[in-house]
Amino acid sequence: MRVGILGTGTLATALAEGWARAGHEVTVGGRSQTKARNLADRLGDGVRAAAPREAVTGRDAVLLAVSSHGVENMLRDAGASDGSLAGTPLIDPTNAVEHGVGVLLTGQDESMARRIAGLAPGAHVVKAFHLFPAEQWVRRPGGGEPQVTVAMCGDDPAALRVVGELVRAVGGTPAVLGSLARVRQLEEVAGFVIGLAFNGFDPNSAIPQAPSPTAPPVSPSTSA
Repeated sequence: MRVGILGTGTLATALAEGWARAGHEVTVGGRSQTKARNLADRLGDGVRAAAPREAVTGRDAVLLAVSSHGVENMLRDAGASDGSLAGTPLIDPTNAVEHGVGVLLTGQDESMARRIAGLAPGAHVVKAFHLFPAEQWVRRPGGGEPQVTVAMCGDDPAALRVVGELVRAVGGTPAVLGSLARVRQLEEVAGFVIGLAFNGFDPNSAIPQAPSPTAPPVSPSTSA
């Protein structure tokens, strides 16, 4: 696929590397053209740098890998308000949370994904890649570690399929939880995880280890 990435930070770098390794054509657009060129040069074959608007033009999917505070400026630079992202799967991995606390900075009935959809008319926004640290996506798939599940929300089935393939390309398992009507729940989960981690707790220890739904049921006669 032809994938555009808006941003040059740790998540942009990790997914650019992972997708290029999987054979996708990656174009990185940053507000700093120097940083974008340096990133493309560092990652080598399969990755090139471009201005933000060029980075989103003619792509099969675009990743918006900037902080929540930088979303509006980056989308403006990419020409989103003019429809440059119309019809394009737009991946939103942002976490609009108070640093070190995890409380959401969006309004009570708002979500960051819906805000992004409003700033990019016609784009097919998919929430994904917002729960795991960037280094997760530079591990080589099949390296002996269990696959992680990437929870996603989005309104467009075709966009969800595209993003699901990009999740698989970096060793994840896509799990669609519903439309953007449910996306605030995903964003609250990120705040929950961040809040625990910054308070010194392992978030994994706070989530019950439920049995896999694919496991065969244990009958009373065999459970004794």
